[in-house]
Amino acid sequence: MTTTTTAPTTLTALDGTYVIDASHTQIGFTTRHAMVTKVRGAFNEVEGSATTGPGLQDAQIEIVIQAGSVDTRSADRDAHLASADFFDVETYPTLTFRSTEVIAVDADTLRVVGDLTIKDVTRPVTIDFDFAGAAQDPFGNVRVGFEGSTVINRKDFGLTWNAALETGGVLVSEKVTLEFEVSAIKAAA
Repeated sequence: MTTTTTAPTTLTALDGTYVIDASHTQIGFTTRHAMVTKVRGAFNEVEGSATTGPGLQDAQIEIVIQAGSVDTRSADRDAHLASADFFDVETYPTLTFRSTEVIAVDADTLRVVGDLTIKDVTRPVTIDFDFAGAAQDPFGNVRVGFEGSTVINRKDFGLTWNAALETGGVLVSEKVTLEFEVSAIKAAA
């Protein structure tokens, strides 16, 4: 006998454990560079899961990012970001996020409040995610999608390196937009 699992149709219908599908997930960032343009990057090694009961009861989300997997399409910049000037991946190899509250703001918005740790600094952040929906893929997996973003000040996390520009201003903005495009697969019960 084959058991068919149906995809949830609403946020509050989510139930069980969902594991991030890293090959279909992007956790990235955007920051202003040289005061005139933006630099975009992403982390290529991400893992995590979310567990919830019916109606988002006792929902918990945990994400672990390998800091050394930073990718801005510039090997020199990536090496600088991995150095002690920024992420110091030799000492602090991971960035982590652990939720403290997960609520449905409305039918399509999931508000996740939690603790983001970069290096040895942990600060609370709030991320509103749009529920992109759920579907059963051709392999029988229930897959859910979420997209969201939040803005942090990198100095709040000990990322203070900068360089003054001759024309005024600095090389790297303090404000960083974190961007999340998450695909997760429901784990077998």
